[in-house]
Amino acid sequence: MLRKFWFSLLAIFTLILFSACGQEGSGPADVSEEVEVNETSEQAEGESTLQTEYPLTITDASGEEITFEKVPEKIVSTSPSETEILFALGLDDKIVGVSDYDDYPEEALEKPKVGGVVEPNVEAIIEASPDVVIGGISMSDDVVDKLRGYDLQLYKTDANTIDEALENILQMGVITNSQEAAEKLVADMKDVIQSVEDTVANVSDEEKKKVYIEYNPGWTVGKGEFMNELIEIAGGVNVAADTEGWVEVNEEKIIQDNPDVIIYSANIVDEDSGKQLGELIKDRSGWDKITAVEEDQMIAIHESVMSRIGPRLTDALQQIAEGIYPELFEQ
Repeated sequence: MLRKFWFSLLAIFTLILFSACGQEGSGPADVSEEVEVNETSEQAEGESTLQTEYPLTITDASGEEITFEKVPEKIVSTSPSETEILFALGLDDKIVGVSDYDDYPEEALEKPKVGGVVEPNVEAIIEASPDVVIGGISMSDDVVDKLRGYDLQLYKTDANTIDEALENILQMGVITNSQEAAEKLVADMKDVIQSVEDTVANVSDEEKKKVYIEYNPGWTVGKGEFMNELIEIAGGVNVAADTEGWVEVNEEKIIQDNPDVIIYSANIVDEDSGKQLGELIKDRSGWDKITAVEEDQMIAIHESVMSRIGPRLTDALQQIAEGIYPELFEQ
């Protein structure tokens, strides 16, 4: 479906709210003192199995205390990132609703839709009769209160950094009694992060390449957010790191910064011109003199991989690192 920068509406709503939510109380829910975990041994395997004990009381990112009397059997997710987590934890059969933007994994396309990520369809959610509604970072406090006003059990997440994303996965595992799957997923993601760090470890500060990232037309990212972390872990220097949060592009500044590599979201197309984001970047006045454009060091990554703070963070990291230093990752 081609709309003019179809991703803009979602990304701008979502990512402007990132900066608003990231000021206070933006960390993941604190379950460290409230979750009781029962560890039992499997005699056949000699391995420990983690089981969540219910009732379970958790404080979510909105500061609300939520009590789960039993493991949720019907789950609605209004956030693509959280939907990807649920699928990665093997909870496909328990997902009874997802947002209109949820398109990964492929099975998510078959789930009933419950509206947008900013303000979902309350009637559709009520009809799904969920045990819990999971709201993502883009859901405002007003919408959270509105949904809770319908006596819906709502758990709000608000991860901005990689560490918060990993903790969010672990907490989702606790809520859904999928702790082992969550711990394995986090361990696998940490292995990828460590592998990338090891591969670029010998790149000196003088050799580090300058990187510009444009996840959505006219928008880039500074410090304090996971995309900036991905660039840094990959051994690059984000030219927008002197800013904070999600910021509009200063075209003249990017020309002056002269990045060696440009990373941008693939599959974003301007409906009027039919041009992809990469072409639009090249066509900007003066940008043809930027090293990354002159030397064709422009890396396209699918926007859902690059923009979602979920299990595919490490896929984005791998692609970013290989794009910046392809010679280091050649087999």
